[in-house]
Amino acid sequence: MSVDHFDEAGTAVQAALDAGARYADARVMLRRTETMSARDGEVEDLSSDESAGIGVRALVGSSWGFYAVPDLSDSAARAAGRRAAEIAAASAIVPGPAIDLVPAGAGTASWASECVIDPLSVPLSTKGDLLVAATAAAKDAGADLAEGIYQIWDTRKWFVSSDGHRIDQHIRECGAGITASAYGDGEIQRRSWPSHRGQYGTRGWELVDELALTDNAARMADEARALLTAPLCPSGETTLILGGEQLALQIHESVGHAIELDRILGWEAAFAGTSWLDLDQLGTLRYGSDLMNITIDPTIPGALGSFGYDDEGSPAVKRDAVRNGRWVGVLAGRDSAAMAGLDYAGSVRSDGWARLPMVRMTNVGLEPGPHTLDEIIAATDDGVLMDINRSWSIDDRRLNFQFGCEIGYEVKNGKRGRMLRNPTYTGIGPKFWQSMDMLSSETVAWGTPNCGKGQPGQIGHTGHPAAPARFTNVRVGVRG
Repeated sequence: MSVDHFDEAGTAVQAALDAGARYADARVMLRRTETMSARDGEVEDLSSDESAGIGVRALVGSSWGFYAVPDLSDSAARAAGRRAAEIAAASAIVPGPAIDLVPAGAGTASWASECVIDPLSVPLSTKGDLLVAATAAAKDAGADLAEGIYQIWDTRKWFVSSDGHRIDQHIRECGAGITASAYGDGEIQRRSWPSHRGQYGTRGWELVDELALTDNAARMADEARALLTAPLCPSGETTLILGGEQLALQIHESVGHAIELDRILGWEAAFAGTSWLDLDQLGTLRYGSDLMNITIDPTIPGALGSFGYDDEGSPAVKRDAVRNGRWVGVLAGRDSAAMAGLDYAGSVRSDGWARLPMVRMTNVGLEPGPHTLDEIIAATDDGVLMDINRSWSIDDRRLNFQFGCEIGYEVKNGKRGRMLRNPTYTGIGPKFWQSMDMLSSETVAWGTPNCGKGQPGQIGHTGHPAAPARFTNVRVGVRG
């Protein structure tokens, strides 16, 4: 795109400074989205949207003000900057703790996500044919209901701050998935490919092509129908092997949200509550076993939580969150990091120009382990293998959890055995992670396009590198 919007963002920042702000930043965002869904071999819904606007933050004393408008004219940008400063000044009437901002590497930069095939350039007929073929294949193989979806986001940003930032980014994201459901006597069984929500990344349509939706559709239908008559997952304490997709959600819920610094500080509690973590224990707390190495890494090529710069202008940098089982890092913003006495930020984003940026997960995931899934199964005398999330529940401190999976398998004497229906497991975060004794090297950066946080609510896109892992003495088969 030859036209940039640095001038509008700069005008808004200067207006906020002129109105009394000691710091200000502005983001111009243009976003195009496209979503299609299909059911039983027919396209069911198609939607597309375009939006553009500018959002301005201003800091007066210890208080933020934010204002956004869907108008990129010079007068609108100037008014938005002035209004953001006025809101901050009004908030500063009730003083809070002094707020500083950790440095964010100011400068001029440009970044774009990798994209081989522009997803918005692929003909609608081609994309529709894919969903039609995949859902028809599942239906023909015996599914009572077959559904498919793809989603595309194309986002351009221009960021300017009073610290000297001048950054533009182009982030293209997409993904897809299918689900086959079978109806039985009083229950429904479902199998999804490649995950319960699909797989997504900061890549082009080549990602969707690689998913091979149609090739896996009949198998999903067969497995959904087989689950209707499979034995129930047994109840009790046993060895649990989790597939990588389910472990990605486990990381998201019991690690990712827990290490968000705004939750730890008590600044944020919407949707996912606060956190059980105490900053005084940063660097010493035993979070998991020695195999647990969790990184915060927005630099992973193609992963859904990747970017060049966050929405405060901090450059993407890989950091440790848990190293050899010990908690050593958090997801932070410039203000929350300064409040906590940390020297880094880099994890602040918003879901659009009209929303205030907040601490969000980037790519939070496990580094690879030394094993393979086959080796993990071969080393297990008695246990249960579970994969593909079906349900999740976790308390408002991100501590006690219960998860259900689509499919389970009995593991006996080092071999995968019969299929198990309605597998579930439950635990307490640190006790669960401390029981991890085997971890695969077969890592996939799973994408989560539906992470909710904040009021008004925002939807975040996050990535979670994960591989199959084994946990000992886990309670499974929880009912009710």
